[in-house]
Amino acid sequence: MERIIKKLTETYGPSGREDRIREVIKEEVSKLADEIRTDYLGNLIVLKKGTASEQTKPVMLAAHMDEIGIMITHIDKEGFLRITNVGGLTPARLIGARFVLPSGQKGVVFHEPLKELKELDLEKMYLDIGAENQEEAKKHVTIGDIAVADEPMVSLGNRLIAKAMDDRIGCVVLIEALKKIKNNPNDIYFVFTTQEEVGIRGAKTSAFGLNPGLGIAVDVTMTGDTPEAKKMDVKLGGGAAIKVKDSSLITSPIVKDKMVEIAEKEKIKYQLEVLSRGGTDAGAINLTREGILAGCISIPCRYVHSPAEMVDKGDVEAAVKLLVKMIEEKIDF
Repeated sequence: MERIIKKLTETYGPSGREDRIREVIKEEVSKLADEIRTDYLGNLIVLKKGTASEQTKPVMLAAHMDEIGIMITHIDKEGFLRITNVGGLTPARLIGARFVLPSGQKGVVFHEPLKELKELDLEKMYLDIGAENQEEAKKHVTIGDIAVADEPMVSLGNRLIAKAMDDRIGCVVLIEALKKIKNNPNDIYFVFTTQEEVGIRGAKTSAFGLNPGLGIAVDVTMTGDTPEAKKMDVKLGGGAAIKVKDSSLITSPIVKDKMVEIAEKEKIKYQLEVLSRGGTDAGAINLTREGILAGCISIPCRYVHSPAEMVDKGDVEAAVKLLVKMIEEKIDF
């Protein structure tokens, strides 16, 4: 599994520019699917047909392909690139971080002189690609280009660090589940969604088109296990996190209790997640059309929305097992 985690996390693919990561995922699933298509918003929709003689509404599984990044707004005379955010960014986490442009040109983010760090915001920051002047910089970048963190995946034994674990690790869970399912009564749509980081946009359109009976998102969640962390009952190594609530979704007890029942029956390590801020594709699916039952399996992740997000391999494996067992049951709520 480390091979595919490394491959996906190191691929370029910010919100609205998911072409490269979509092709990488498509290559991984092409021999496993009954049908594959891409919709107008760029969502990759992969169908695994159900085996039941009488079909109910399909099940939609969603993990977003996009990652956060910085967009170039201005190139000054000295060749420094001014930036704005694409997705949720904390400026302090960018200081000294290496980024890469779609051209392959690399650079480092830094800031103007400050009296105090609290003065820091993106307007005082820039991307330095080593250009000597504006003319040289324009050979590598144009206004509107999006740069993403340029960091390789690192293995620390049971723990892995990489940029874009949010949510390439969810994409890995979907791919691994597709490989492992032996009998899915319902049609299952594995949807690798776009533009989640800028407003869960891809999930809105794909859910409307598919009109599933149940939607399950797979995404990362915060943890409460670091020094002086906000109190939260989720930790690395605690197993798959079954979402109870976040800013976009209060999970129906029907879905949440079913996940818990399966986890306990199959002896899958799990924990319950209450996230005070943040949301996932499940929130968009839940509010589609007249309303769709939705839930979320989360992977605990430290340092979310930084260039070095950390997950536990055991949690990822537990998420795969839970998802597989969930979709191997006939869903007809």
